[in-house]
Amino acid sequence: MHLITETLLVGNIIDAKEPPVKIGALLLVAAEYTLEPPSWLPYGRIPLAEFAEAEPVSLDRAVTWVEQHVSDSRVMVCCRAGMGRSVSVVIAYLCCAQGMTYAEVLELVMKRRPGAMPLPNLEDAINQVRLLREARATSKKKLASRPAV
Repeated sequence: MHLITETLLVGNIIDAKEPPVKIGALLLVAAEYTLEPPSWLPYGRIPLAEFAEAEPVSLDRAVTWVEQHVSDSRVMVCCRAGMGRSVSVVIAYLCCAQGMTYAEVLELVMKRRPGAMPLPNLEDAINQVRLLREARATSKKKLASRPAV
């Protein structure tokens, strides 16, 4: 397992099956695995295919899941090896929710997780996630500004 920021870690399937108590939430993004997490641990599963481009809608769901859990605790994002899909979700979260640039995040992640291999065309997928998030925010603002009937 690798600490990317004070609140975000990436791990492999072994880490996911035996999560340390310092973790407050676990997101599994490996499509080929399921697991029964400990009852004390908030858990999510958003399957992403290994070595494939991330679907923007799935990546958006993963970013939102991390965003909902990271404020309360440390979140560990896991895939089979802890090098591709989990790293890609953390990169997307830092870009979309924390406002960091792709270049900044990539440099950080490569230092903190040697051997990291983000999914193909990840930067394009992240740009699509940003558009989805902007559209959702705009829609919420329009609904909030409508007069009550």
